[in-house]
Amino acid sequence: MPQYVAMLTFTGEGISNIKQSPGRVKAAQEAVERAGGRWLGYYVTLGRYDGIAILDLPSDEAAATIIMSIGAEGNVRTETMRAFSLEEFQDIVKNVPGN
Repeated sequence: MPQYVAMLTFTGEGISNIKQSPGRVKAAQEAVERAGGRWLGYYVTLGRYDGIAILDLPSDEAAATIIMSIGAEGNVRTETMRAFSLEEFQDIVKNVPGN
């Protein structure tokens, strides 16, 4: 299954309702599992982003649906990247011309 890293930043609404944030994370985890994915981890971070979620999802379409659903609630803004494992990276570079 493709993996994704979602970086999250609280909106004004999200930070003003910060005490509900753990429950929102749990709801997002349940949504990922209902979509056939796996929730690999969530971390609160310091710096540019307030948190990151690491997810396995069946497809880019499933990832987009989950991420847009989370964003539509208005508590966080997201920036999501497709992540490739070392094994996937090894397969990718086999096709790179040159050295």
